[in-house]
Amino acid sequence: MSNNKPRVIKDYKKLDVHIQEQIKLSFPYGFSDSLITFSYKDGQIISALPFETDDRYYLVKMSVVEAEQLIKEDVDYNEDGNLKSNVKEDYAQKHADVDYLKEAIAEEEADEEKIHQREEAEAEEEGE
Repeated sequence: MSNNKPRVIKDYKKLDVHIQEQIKLSFPYGFSDSLITFSYKDGQIISALPFETDDRYYLVKMSVVEAEQLIKEDVDYNEDGNLKSNVKEDYAQKHADVDYLKEAIAEEEADEEKIHQREEAEAEEEGE
C-alpha cells in the first residue's frame, strides 16, 4: 500500500457500483477470508476488507457475518459463494482498462486453468 493515498473507510453498500464490481473481481470467492481488523480513531476495533485502487486505499467496513450475508444475498454470486463466471467475464471486460485489476484477473484465470487441468487429470485416472 502506498502511504500517499488517502484512506477511505466506508460501508460496502455505500460504495460506487464500479468499485463494488472491481471488489467482486478481486474477491471472486467472497470477502470473509480477506478481512482485516484495525483500530478506529476512537479506539474501536473494526473489521474491514482492504481494497486498493490507483488513487485510494479502501477499508470496507464489514464483519465476517456481514461479509457472508452480502455474498449470500448478491445475485452475482452462486449458491457456493463464488462469483458467477458470466458476471466475472462481464465485469472483467467492463473494467479491462483498470491497471490494478489486470494482475488479479490474470491470477484468477491461471488458478481456474490449474483447477480445470487437475479435474481433467482426475477424470482420466478414474477412467483407467
